[in-house]
Amino acid sequence: MSIKIDETTNHMEYTADMEVIDSDLMDQVIAEMEAYDADAYTAEDVKAAIDAQNCSVENFKALLSPAALPYLEEIAQKAQKETRKHFGNSVMIFTPLYIANYCENYCVYCGFNCHNKIKRAKLNAEEIEREMKVIADSGLEEILILTGESPKNSSVEYIGEACKIARKYFKVVGLEVYPMDSKDYAYLHECGADFVTVFQETYNSEKYKTLHLGGRKRIFPYRFNAQERAVMGGIRGVGFAALLGLDDFRKDALATGMHAYLLQRKYPHAEIAFSCPRLRPIINNDKINPKDVHEKQLLQIICAYRIFMPFASITISSRESAKFRDNIIKIAATKISAGVNVGIGGHSQEEEKGDEQFEIDDGRTVDEIYHMIESSGMQPVMTDYIYV
Repeated sequence: MSIKIDETTNHMEYTADMEVIDSDLMDQVIAEMEAYDADAYTAEDVKAAIDAQNCSVENFKALLSPAALPYLEEIAQKAQKETRKHFGNSVMIFTPLYIANYCENYCVYCGFNCHNKIKRAKLNAEEIEREMKVIADSGLEEILILTGESPKNSSVEYIGEACKIARKYFKVVGLEVYPMDSKDYAYLHECGADFVTVFQETYNSEKYKTLHLGGRKRIFPYRFNAQERAVMGGIRGVGFAALLGLDDFRKDALATGMHAYLLQRKYPHAEIAFSCPRLRPIINNDKINPKDVHEKQLLQIICAYRIFMPFASITISSRESAKFRDNIIKIAATKISAGVNVGIGGHSQEEEKGDEQFEIDDGRTVDEIYHMIESSGMQPVMTDYIYV
């Protein structure tokens, strides 16, 4: 169902067709974020966080603070130690597949937003299978399926069909689509979905309101609770992310970490993953640049996530430079994309059917990424999960 919400609508209120769950996670996360004064932390707080056997919430806050920047080398060493302890030298490789770019949301920073005059497209089942076959032929065994946020054009059944096709070719199937009810996640799980990732974009609800001017995405709490509904629906793993640069990145990183931490405490069986995307230039807006989030700060955030939640998977996006990606997998990231095409139908066709969401920075092939990982003394892994 297509819903357009004007700016006068309360962005905190659910619409009638949205599932409301009994959860206080959002209140806890927002309270922690609003109380966080990053400038209050000192060098002593940072040293204590580096020396701590187990990273507390206070330690995590210190690691994200400006006071931590002079200790980035020590923080990176601790993060690397935690990564080796829990993941060894392995680095997972996957690729995203955009199957549709229709969107009903008006997000001012996004290339897919409904007011942008871009070439829209949606792959049919035959085209999805063709794309997936080409990707599988490259050796990849994990895929991330993405759509624009349009239940009308990319129905739950349509996404489910894509999952069923993906299961024929891949060991692990992830989804990055619009938030749904728990019954819909249960259906997609039956169709073969393993993971669901949802970007909250920013956890500052007032800033969120100014960035999301129409569509279902405007309803802040429904999006926030998507991961919990996914776990309730039987999805085994959930991913969290803020789009770094939309607001105060330290507060957004803290809220992202707290969201994941509290959800795992509530559902200990859930597998947790982080993505760490920064703003990239988009169609019709070439002036968007990361807001104060430079590579040094990005390294700080990724290392803080690793130390705070040492078991979590951390994905490094193709939005970042090849040099940064090559280095961060030696320290804290455990998953990297390869052979990326963010247009619609770009894997199997010479010309994409639809325009991309944003510009990527690292366009290396699967073979190139694979050999880079090997030459770094790391172990490229295509899958770590087998259905029996």
